Amino acid sequence: MKRGKQALEEPCVHLEPCSRMESVKMRAATKREYMRMELVGEEGEEVAEAEWLHRAEAQSQQRRRGQRYAFCCALFASLNGILLGYDVGVMSGCIIYMQKDLHITEFQQEILVGCLSVVSLLGSLSGGRTSDAIGRKWTMGLGAIVFQLGAVIMTFAPSFTVLMIGRLLAGVGIGFGAMVSGVYIAEISPAGSRGTLTSLPEICINLGILLGYVSNYAFSGLSEHINWRIMLGVGILPSVFIGFALFVIPESPRWLMMEKRVSEARAVLLQISESEAEVEERLAEIEEAAGLMKSMKSEEKEVWRELLNPSPAVRRMLYAGCGIQLFQQITGIDATVYYSPTIFRDAGIKSDQELLAATVAVGFTKTVFILVAIFLIDKVGRKPLLYVSTIGMTACLFLLGVALTLQKHAMGLMSPRVGIDLAIFAVCGNVAFFSIGMGPICWVLSSEVFPLRLRAQGSALGQVGGRVSSGLVSMSFLSMARAISVAGMFFVFAAISTISVLFVYFCVPETKGKTLEQIEMMFESGDEWRGGEIELEDTQHLIPSNNKSAPLG
Repeated sequence: MKRGKQALEEPCVHLEPCSRMESVKMRAATKREYMRMELVGEEGEEVAEAEWLHRAEAQSQQRRRGQRYAFCCALFASLNGILLGYDVGVMSGCIIYMQKDLHITEFQQEILVGCLSVVSLLGSLSGGRTSDAIGRKWTMGLGAIVFQLGAVIMTFAPSFTVLMIGRLLAGVGIGFGAMVSGVYIAEISPAGSRGTLTSLPEICINLGILLGYVSNYAFSGLSEHINWRIMLGVGILPSVFIGFALFVIPESPRWLMMEKRVSEARAVLLQISESEAEVEERLAEIEEAAGLMKSMKSEEKEVWRELLNPSPAVRRMLYAGCGIQLFQQITGIDATVYYSPTIFRDAGIKSDQELLAATVAVGFTKTVFILVAIFLIDKVGRKPLLYVSTIGMTACLFLLGVALTLQKHAMGLMSPRVGIDLAIFAVCGNVAFFSIGMGPICWVLSSEVFPLRLRAQGSALGQVGGRVSSGLVSMSFLSMARAISVAGMFFVFAAISTISVLFVYFCVPETKGKTLEQIEMMFESGDEWRGGEIELEDTQHLIPSNNKSAPLG
């Protein structure tokens, strides 16, 4: 028995250098294996095996309970996404009746639609600092309160000026929630289901968009002086549920460790882990990542200083985390959603009710395919889905450009109905491919590629590129469409989408199944990065594989 214990401990002696994180993992695994060997030696092999199976079943049950608990926390945190989605969806129909009621110009329409994305980055930037100061979940609550205030002002706005004030406040609130919800979910999720859970905000955004479209259609029959106000007012309801959720979900264990509230962090991890040994292992990993045991030299820098003057590893993180936010928006998804009535009108649909009915089909398609992505993201992986998404979007954007061009300049070659159906098919196809990859994976990658010390601010920085590009696209779409036609705009989006395929190939690594700490190690390794992936199980080859516990993210 002594010889067996010595053999289990030998590999760590030969590791040069052996990092503290690796040592913790090996010591935990060695201890579990040694206990099992002692049990075999003292009580007999059959009794020991039965006891071992009993313990494995207990761990399996605890793991399932932990996964359910993490899912509930992630679902509540994702409700912020409904606010953003509803606002995006409902505004596409509201703007039709706002023009008639408040007599706003086309330029004012562009500003009103696009300013939300730009202003939300203020919430994202301040949300990073706020979430480090008061915690992840209370930052979500603050965002919901600010959004509520903005939504109320918009609902009762008597003029374009007051409408803009409410719109700006709503944008700040959305920025808070969008940034921090992904960070919170990534920090509380098990590694094996982190991709699925971190995609929940994107599901809620799509659900919000669909609800916005349905609200447009449901209230379109009312007077134009009141219908758009009711459409906007309904958007207040999700923020009320967020307020209730704050009293149910716990704080992020990683934020608690940053605040040196170790006992509270342990209590949260016990809810999502399969054993106390695993909790202690995870606490040690988080503690090291947070710099509570031994600060690395780069951790002594201020966060923003490190992001603005990055090391090669941090630069790779910024390329992946910020780049995907940028490409998500400049491929035109917000323009497609916001201006879908304009697109369908250009395709030949005349009636307002028919326009809104077509947008409901778009919202339904978008929501269905995000559900498909949720089932695939942790099975297939991030990168394969991104390839399918970007290539499919490119094809559909090009097809939409062709359909609108033929509808305008080749009426004799096909009937108007065929052109309308082809345009609806291309728009639905574009949002479907977006929802199966670029939409949810953007949330996943931007919240998991940064290490703990940079996660909140790094995610906020990624939001800047995404929100600014979304705002610029939304605020310039009508003007640019007048200059080069609506079809021309979608040929431009198709060209940008082609570039996004190359971005995925060169800049996005595969992070499926890896813990947040392992992902940090992956970005630190330049050689493995150039290969696209890193085999992080190398250190675990020294540990008996039959007794490893499932890692948490």
